[in-house]
Amino acid sequence: MYFLSVKKTNYVFTASVLLINCDPFLIFDLMFAEKTNLIIVDHHILSSEFLERDVKVDCYIPPHVTDPTDLSLLLINDGQDLLTMHFEEILDDLNRSHSLQPLFCVGIHCAPDRKNEYGTAKILDYKGRGAKAALFSRFVMEELLPYLRETYSIYSFKHKSYAGFSLGGLCALDIVWNHPEEFMIAGAFSGSFWWRDKDQEDKDFDEETDRIMHRQIKEGGYYPWLKFFFEVGTKDETADRNNNGIIDSIDDTISLIRELNIKGYKDGRDINYLELKDGRHDVPTWANAFPAFLKWGWGKL
Repeated sequence: MYFLSVKKTNYVFTASVLLINCDPFLIFDLMFAEKTNLIIVDHHILSSEFLERDVKVDCYIPPHVTDPTDLSLLLINDGQDLLTMHFEEILDDLNRSHSLQPLFCVGIHCAPDRKNEYGTAKILDYKGRGAKAALFSRFVMEELLPYLRETYSIYSFKHKSYAGFSLGGLCALDIVWNHPEEFMIAGAFSGSFWWRDKDQEDKDFDEETDRIMHRQIKEGGYYPWLKFFFEVGTKDETADRNNNGIIDSIDDTISLIRELNIKGYKDGRDINYLELKDGRHDVPTWANAFPAFLKWGWGKL
């Protein structure tokens, strides 16, 4: 018989074994069954005064960081989806192949009231959704970022970025666009850029003026350091609001990119658009796209 205890120290899982009348080859087998991970995952619960709830946060810590000033930060909405897509393994693979610059990733778990927290902070949609988006933005800027700096003694990241999926992607872009002094990259996977403050069934609905994120970009400034990554799947949905033969998720994203182009951002240099054939509005599709996003934003030259 034997007793096995496992503990995690730094970047390696170590096993302590007490053997009693056991085959000696078991020791050899256990040594090579030991798993080593490059990425450390810390789980935190923040009690937010702004949101009046506990917020689960997962921190994915890269290996071998000797100089904290080389470390970049990526915040990710819908952090619970990162567990489903095995995000730790994605990061492990990229770090093992030395493909990634030092990147500290933070997955923020969503609330049950997701449609109110993940919206546009300054403008509600036509159904009044996004009512807590301003509070969520304050949570990120005034509670989460200070918590990360204090907990990990990282007082200045190389740069900060934000990404998300679907409505979480809209929220991420909204926060980056309205805090350009804090961020460098925004990433949106199947972003909900249909978000509008007038019902499309209204006879005076005009998608050129009533889509909220498009209007914010049109009315906003130009911040030359900002960069944008957009992913959409050709099977993201079936709706075609304006009957032009292009599904709305692609149409809304391309027209958003057009507004960024008008503002001064260049395709290729500042904007990366990834359209996945047969890609869907789901976690497996986003998992397939995420390595491309990471290598585009933080790949080693």
